[in-house]
Amino acid sequence: MSAVERTETQAARAPEASSTQAAWAPGASSTRAARKQGARTQVPGVQGAGARGAGVRVRVPAKVNVQLAVGAARPDGFHDLANVFLAVGLYDEITVTPADELRITCSGPDAHQVPLDESNLAARAAIALGARHGIEPRVHIHIDKDIPVAGGMAGGSADGAGALLACDALWSLGSSREELLALCSELGSDVPFSLLGGAALGTGRGERLTPLDVGGAFHWVFAVADGGLPTPAVYGEFDRLTEGTDVPAPAADPALVEALRTGDPVALAATLANDLQPAALSLRPSLADTLTAGTAAGALGALVSGSGPTTAFLAKDEDAATRVAEALLASGTCRTVRVAPAPAPGATVVGAEDG
Repeated sequence: MSAVERTETQAARAPEASSTQAAWAPGASSTRAARKQGARTQVPGVQGAGARGAGVRVRVPAKVNVQLAVGAARPDGFHDLANVFLAVGLYDEITVTPADELRITCSGPDAHQVPLDESNLAARAAIALGARHGIEPRVHIHIDKDIPVAGGMAGGSADGAGALLACDALWSLGSSREELLALCSELGSDVPFSLLGGAALGTGRGERLTPLDVGGAFHWVFAVADGGLPTPAVYGEFDRLTEGTDVPAPAADPALVEALRTGDPVALAATLANDLQPAALSLRPSLADTLTAGTAAGALGALVSGSGPTTAFLAKDEDAATRVAEALLASGTCRTVRVAPAPAPGATVVGAEDG
């Protein structure tokens, strides 16, 4: 059994966050139930225990795909990828504390868009880890959301990786990184990188990771669009656009890997590539205006981040990133902008919380 509730709070670090609150409980009045709110969901568990006590707080980064090479659809519907991930300094914080039942809450920008039932990767992570060790996941998972929601920056995957690490620490399991990465792979293609961080080449569906060296800091600007772009829809459009063509096998660009190794932003900008970008632009043509505005403001390179609709701009340095961000806001082609350095560490335990 689980109770699910939503809390959207004004976050000091995110002035655009909603300040309204909504919750649902059995027997709520029809007036209260008519408000925009989370839905109560029964979440399956397994045998185990979860005594009250101190909790665990984990910080986990967003990602940008500096290269996303996509192969033709496989018989199972997935695509082989050569996916060069780079973790960036925008973070969600996941706090897990013991509770009587599995419960999820969320605060921060666009918290109302975050699912708070068993479809949330954070809930699935707690259930999967508990099932592996015979522990019922009686925990309260709170997601302090700062990664753009449904923006192609792996915010949901980050929450799954963060909850997995937090539950492992809370339950004193001491799992190896290899064990956690294997569970991450079962949860989703981007989840393993959220645990690893830094930079890595993902192959297969993107879940098989090879860490890459990064020789310096890169400064990014992210333009957040209104609404989202469902990843399955973008891949479907990719299939439609490439139908009848010879789609090459995906492979990492050696020049891009070398640019990361040497920390050269000019060389990296020249090699940025996303095979899903034409599909994202086909579904959301207005993103082309955002890309044009950012490059006109002096960005060294620009691309749609993952499946979108967030667009990413690589700047020469921190000051240049600030100028690009200001120009993008002034252009009216995006809802908001975020500036972040890269690389960033993967999921990290950053503190304990009182239960």
